[in-house]
Amino acid sequence: MTETGKSTHRLLFRNVRVFDGISGELVTGDVLIDGDRILAVSASPIGDEPGRETDVIDGGGRVLMPGMSDAHVHLVGNANSYIDMVMGSEAHIALNGLAEARNMLLRGFTAVRDMAGDTGGIKSVIDRGLFDGPRIYPSQAAISQTAGHGDFGFVYECPTALGGDQARAEQIGFMRVADGEDRVLAAVREQLKKGASQIKLMVGGGAASMYDPLYTVQFIDKELRAAVQAASDYGTYVATHVYNVTGIRRAVAAGVKSIEHGHLADEETVALLAEKEVWLSMQPFALGDHHYPDPDRAEKDKQICTGTDHVYEWAQKHGVNTAWGTDLLLEPQIAPRQSEMAARLGDHYSNLDALRMLTSGNAELFRLAGERDPYRQARWGVIDQGAWADVLLVDGNPLEDLSLLADPAKNLSVIVKNGHVVKNSL
Repeated sequence: MTETGKSTHRLLFRNVRVFDGISGELVTGDVLIDGDRILAVSASPIGDEPGRETDVIDGGGRVLMPGMSDAHVHLVGNANSYIDMVMGSEAHIALNGLAEARNMLLRGFTAVRDMAGDTGGIKSVIDRGLFDGPRIYPSQAAISQTAGHGDFGFVYECPTALGGDQARAEQIGFMRVADGEDRVLAAVREQLKKGASQIKLMVGGGAASMYDPLYTVQFIDKELRAAVQAASDYGTYVATHVYNVTGIRRAVAAGVKSIEHGHLADEETVALLAEKEVWLSMQPFALGDHHYPDPDRAEKDKQICTGTDHVYEWAQKHGVNTAWGTDLLLEPQIAPRQSEMAARLGDHYSNLDALRMLTSGNAELFRLAGERDPYRQARWGVIDQGAWADVLLVDGNPLEDLSLLADPAKNLSVIVKNGHVVKNSL
């Protein structure tokens, strides 16, 4: 391995059936990786190159597919419990996040979009090849209004806008509370300064927070437009946490490019997303995915889960650009549910459409970051000449059985990221 983590030799997959991330037709042949890129996909045998080291993996007719992606993760939030976040040092929190990044890669996720958390350092360690993990598109701290979904300060604490101290979630870079146009602008620019690929705003109530019912609409128009303008000036976009109709419509009117969640939308609002070409970043939530200690938040979670089936149905009916993610948070023991939720996408889509979303489809959303895309030098989510060498060898055919993805330890025989073999159990 070089200092940058790039492989210095060739890796050749022989006798594989290739799912390229787009077509439902598997092509049998060889795939050649040279360094960190895919050099060739051929139905004919690919020979050695004199003077070059070549590692050969005989796929034995297994399916080779692009690495998967998760459009809504919280690396540090997923890897740490509530007690960790409140009591742990920042080093403890970050190292747990780094370990979970490796776990995600071993589940077959070679790219993730982090939607709240100080992940810049984790990304740097991985990109330099010092530790295994996925490509990370960081949002840095998610931005919330006072009493919004990202305000985790206690009720007896004075808000920062009124002269109070930052709450713990702000101190560790998980959230940033900002009220008013000027503070929202500063908060957006702060995350860009820290390396954010895209900006995350909280525009409606949520289950994980204590103060805001699901019906609440957060940030007024001029605050939202200020955030969108600041992100646009840096060549990127704003994604918004929001479930309810009013919040979604306000965000779309302000120029937001991605709606995160949207489970309480009605059909007309889903159709509006298609009309305005706004992405819907959904999660196939079901009861039991999250656990809340109080009845109020548990009831909010129940309401959210009831909308999953309807919104997926309407999104397909109206042709909405839809991405897939998990949004697991503060329960490290259920982190492996990421794989189960990937397989669960098959409850709502054909296996082909689900696999497209998990690979090339999500990649289209990530690329909205434009010049802020840290991996824009090549495509990913596809197996094609010139693409990043992020591939999975599956022991079985996920086009026929999507449930294979639910057990990556058993069914992912080989995992390659950036041309580097992370796992080979053949």
